[in-house]
Amino acid sequence: MATDSSNGEQKTTSKPPPLPSPLRFSKFYQSNMRILVTGGAGFIGSHLVDKLMENEKNEVIVADNYFTGSKDNLRKWIGHPRFELIRHDVTQPLLVEVDQIYHLACPASPIFYKYNPVKTIKTNVIGTLNMLGLAKRVGARILLTSTSEVYGDPLIHPQPETYWGNVNPIGVRSCYDEGKRVAETLMFDYHRQHGIEIRIARIFNTYGPRMNIDDGRVVSNFIAQALRGEPLTVQKPGTQTRSFCYVSDMVDGLIRLMEGEHTGPINIGNPGEFTMVELAETVKELNKPDVEINMVENTPDDPRQRKPDITKAKELLGWEPKVKLRDGLPLMEEDFRLRLGISEE
Repeated sequence: MATDSSNGEQKTTSKPPPLPSPLRFSKFYQSNMRILVTGGAGFIGSHLVDKLMENEKNEVIVADNYFTGSKDNLRKWIGHPRFELIRHDVTQPLLVEVDQIYHLACPASPIFYKYNPVKTIKTNVIGTLNMLGLAKRVGARILLTSTSEVYGDPLIHPQPETYWGNVNPIGVRSCYDEGKRVAETLMFDYHRQHGIEIRIARIFNTYGPRMNIDDGRVVSNFIAQALRGEPLTVQKPGTQTRSFCYVSDMVDGLIRLMEGEHTGPINIGNPGEFTMVELAETVKELNKPDVEINMVENTPDDPRQRKPDITKAKELLGWEPKVKLRDGLPLMEEDFRLRLGISEE
């Protein structure tokens, strides 16, 4: 039975989890593992689907409303006998028979969640309630992709899972930050009250191919601006830090967490820390050395520091990132060139 690491303390839930389909225990018929990925047409979700589909014992169902995701990210699997794609908004109940649920559905870029903050918090709260209700009904294990934003503008650096955070509850980013915090609360309440098997990943900044080119996040912004010959816009003061995890490392961490015996929350991210100016200089060096760097005004409640403490991920999951930023950025740049129709000079 999974261990409960809420507030950093190891406890076990006394209530047994709901039983899954009887086919799981069949003597004569070995059924495939049926896995639901909400938000599976998105950036991280589609890479997760790719990895899950590599296992011939997996059947994958994707539910996505395409607010930020795209069918194009899944085109290689459409029509595959072990793959199913459903246009669905998780704020509405979904009735499917599954064994595992990867719950990724939620806008993750400030441009998108500020555009419709009410929808964002509904997705985090009502969407998570609906997925937990589904997990309870069918006896599925559920993994929530929470976020490093639950730590807010942290007063502790790097951020361990035991840190409760420093979040503005009424700011322009709160629909996302507080929405994910409530989602984590719901996960643990269902775990304690109903015995649902839960996993919570607090994911840190992730980058790689298939990111939305104009999604407002710093890595995609810098690469797109450099490819277009535009100045790289660094928000003041430029000393704020982020840690960037390549998407293949992130997917590996999520699968290890789902398959492991620990509820989390567990930080999954790259502890390599860069200031925004350092990141801009790296993109400039790798892409277009003559491009300018311009300083612009910062957005409210932008965290000054972001770096995961991944001690738990190393100890409990045997996971740590492998791809260095200088190796991952060219792969992302190549993807952007293809989508923007820009040839290499």
